[in-house]
Amino acid sequence: MTAPIETTGAAAEAQPEAVLANATKGQIEGRSLGQIAWTRFKKDRVAVAGGIVVFLLILVAILSRPIQAMFGLDPNAFHQDLIDANTSLPTGGFGGMSLDHPLGVDPKFGRDIATRVLEGSWVSLVVAFGSTILSNVIGAIMGVVAGYYGGRVDSVISRLMDTFLAFPLLLFAIAISATLQGGAFGLNGLPLHLSVLIFVIGFFNWPYLGRIVRGQTMALREREFVDASRGMGAKGPYILFRELMPNLVGPIIVYSTLLIPTNILFEASLSFLGVGIQPPQASWGGMLREAVTYYQVDPQYMIVPGLAIFVTVLAFNLLGDGLRDALDPRSR
Repeated sequence: MTAPIETTGAAAEAQPEAVLANATKGQIEGRSLGQIAWTRFKKDRVAVAGGIVVFLLILVAILSRPIQAMFGLDPNAFHQDLIDANTSLPTGGFGGMSLDHPLGVDPKFGRDIATRVLEGSWVSLVVAFGSTILSNVIGAIMGVVAGYYGGRVDSVISRLMDTFLAFPLLLFAIAISATLQGGAFGLNGLPLHLSVLIFVIGFFNWPYLGRIVRGQTMALREREFVDASRGMGAKGPYILFRELMPNLVGPIIVYSTLLIPTNILFEASLSFLGVGIQPPQASWGGMLREAVTYYQVDPQYMIVPGLAIFVTVLAFNLLGDGLRDALDPRSR
């Protein structure tokens, strides 16, 4: 018999098959999906720029009223001394621009345009965010239920989506807004106008997200983690809201960033047509409506609110495109 081979104490210790030279613990830690998406997003400079602009716009909208109170600004204050009595146009060049009124004043009344744009920012974002949240809640619930259960449930919800998509939304919104202008549900004035716009825009836009969520759910319901939940006795509601819904957060966030600018344009369109936010409350669409009369002789009044809408919509779209690429690299 051959004698057993003796090993030294150092050799007897278990050795790893491979060693990462000069690698610290932090360098070899795994990254979550959120960290990977954030790394991708940071590489997209255009999307980052859009995100910065969106953050500043939201900050300005939130601080709109405090800023006005701090500097004594009033969006409805008349400055008749800045208006030519014969033409109803601002005195001076470029729409009455000066140190006190850096973006000029509006014709006929002499109200400060910068202050009115600042006041209109929170109105547009409140309507856009409120209607987007309403659309997301309804669309996500209906979409995940239709995609998971399938069959007759899917058929009923899908036909409901088709019905809502067939509505002439703009005409319907005009009819509802015009009907409820006086007062309803114990509300009147600005709270009523905001509530009506949020409901009309949000309630009739949910099928778009619903279809996206339905398609994603139909793919996810065949995955192993869903089968494992069923095997452990999990019921439908648990699977829907604890297993499927967390995996749908990415598409919902991306769609939201693309829906918000659409809702901003919709609110501006309704205000432009006179059935949205009513004067004297400042809104970007309402300012464009008033500027139509003077755009040939005072283009400044139309350019400023139009540029505010353009920059806001562009920033949200750039942010949405960047988030879509970061959360789903296959979309590149």
